[in-house]
Amino acid sequence: MIDRLGRSITYMRISVTDKCNLRCRYCMPEEGVCKKSHFDMLTEDEMITAVEAAAALGIKKLRITGGEPLVKKNIVSICRRAAGVEGISEVCLTTNGILLPRLAKPLKEAGVKRLNLSLDTLDPQKYAYITRIGTLDDFWAGLEAAFDAGFEKIKINAVLIGGFNDDEIVPLAQLTKQYPVDMRFIEMMPMYDSGDFDEKAFIPCTNVLDHLPEALPAEQDGGVARLYRLPGAQGNIGLISPVSAHFCGECNRIRLTADGRVKPCLHASDEYSLKGLDFEGMKRVLEEAIRSKPAWHGDLDALHRSQAGRNMNQIGG
Repeated sequence: MIDRLGRSITYMRISVTDKCNLRCRYCMPEEGVCKKSHFDMLTEDEMITAVEAAAALGIKKLRITGGEPLVKKNIVSICRRAAGVEGISEVCLTTNGILLPRLAKPLKEAGVKRLNLSLDTLDPQKYAYITRIGTLDDFWAGLEAAFDAGFEKIKINAVLIGGFNDDEIVPLAQLTKQYPVDMRFIEMMPMYDSGDFDEKAFIPCTNVLDHLPEALPAEQDGGVARLYRLPGAQGNIGLISPVSAHFCGECNRIRLTADGRVKPCLHASDEYSLKGLDFEGMKRVLEEAIRSKPAWHGDLDALHRSQAGRNMNQIGG
């Protein structure tokens, strides 16, 4: 479907849960989420109906997110059914990787094409700090399980945080030489609740290139990341800059939260409920949401917080 500004909307991110087995400081509160009633959340059947309605409007790519999607007990079934919807050409999944030793192979067999794994630091103590309860060994076990299951073109995402991991840009980038992965640096976004970080934490992705003078521009893949490559690397380095150089004019996505709200823009407060609707009702609401997609997300920096009105785990990272 084409929105009112001529953008072709072909990509939907679906959060299947707002729960997580970590407590990353830029994503969710230390105490976790306020548990909602089971009846307030989308059922598996409703999620698949939403995918069918979205596919009927031209959505081709899905990304399954959370919270942490792998804590969802029926995640494999959701992925299998979503991948089988007519018109859907690709189902991808973003995860912290902790549960991949048990789920990587079932997910691959269910039709998940690609994985994005979250890794903000290579230091075990800093990993424990930023996640509050995680261990780095669990991440590495998850990455190895993903390779063993046959996943290719794995992307590793690091949120770039001044004063925390900007001194690790080089070793993180070197992962593209050690493994067949893309390493992507994402500017930290000033979300509804990111109070652990002051203005100095919000640094631009250009800092990455300052540390990697040998990185050369790589062939672009049509995504939002600007791609570079180190000599001899197996994968690319991606820079994603929603704060310093937004890409709203090329945005082709919408988001569906675990409680059934369509967000045309991550950083806008506008939401459209699909909960309790049938196929035609969902299709109608999705059309309305796509038509209302804003031109851009407005000022977004350390002094101008996101207008999303939710923590990242409640929207879908």
